[in-house]
Amino acid sequence: MSNAKAIEMSGVRKSFRFFTLDDVSLELEHGQIMGLVGPNGAGKSTTIRLLMGLLAPEAGEIRLMGHAMPDSQAAAKRDVAFVSDDMRLFPHATLAWHMEFIASIYPGWDPLYAATLLKRFNLHAAQTMKGLSSGEQVKALLLLALARRPRLLVLDEPTSGLDPVARHELLTELMDVLRDDSRSILFSSHNTMDVERISDRICFIDRGRVVAASDKEDFLERWRRIQLRLPAGAALPAFAEIVRSERDGGFATLTTNRYSDELLARFASSVQTVQRMSLEEIFVATVMHNREAREALGQ
Repeated sequence: MSNAKAIEMSGVRKSFRFFTLDDVSLELEHGQIMGLVGPNGAGKSTTIRLLMGLLAPEAGEIRLMGHAMPDSQAAAKRDVAFVSDDMRLFPHATLAWHMEFIASIYPGWDPLYAATLLKRFNLHAAQTMKGLSSGEQVKALLLLALARRPRLLVLDEPTSGLDPVARHELLTELMDVLRDDSRSILFSSHNTMDVERISDRICFIDRGRVVAASDKEDFLERWRRIQLRLPAGAALPAFAEIVRSERDGGFATLTTNRYSDELLARFASSVQTVQRMSLEEIFVATVMHNREAREALGQ
């Protein structure tokens, strides 16, 4: 058990009438933040609900904090806190009531940390939930999760209802959680800027399948946009490392997911510029390349 990862999913499948999550595999080490990135409807929430034992897989294996899911979810969830953007608190109860309720269930509740989060999130214990904005509701849910001091946080689109300032506060707090390197976070979002800021690992998911997974720095190092000046009538270069080619008159723009000095040397003096790509650009390019590949195979 001591060598178990925070999250292990292998070959997981779950089918619905109009959607199938197929062959999903991902791993999260203790002390890491993984960003699970995908368009709306890609399968992020289904993946998380399978992980949390809210759905049962048709195939594959899931282990949460070393425990098999969903069979051993009671043992696994002692050290896991889950926040989803569709969760709701009791509207007529105060935040103080909710805090006391959670403290009565979880012995790891940290009242001093809860008080710190109240100030940081600009919340008040005497507030009732029906009087909170959607952003304040999310911050209240996060306070209740974080003050438990869980070893793993699972957050499904936690920033979707927040304004830019509130999002900044939340992301700052999530990074602060990892000062204790035994804690981990799985953070699902379609906002690549949030994910790029806080994540160690990135997993791209689209149409029910994992299309790429790697360390964030590996993604940022491997992907480049290369602009070439080509002679009139010259064909666009075609190499396995090039995932997209576009031409505009005498210029060509190549996108590569396997950038290297050797690749650049093949273009010699034709190179005009080499540009790094943002995580959002990498995500879009990965998804489009994968969709084109699947369509070519008739999938």
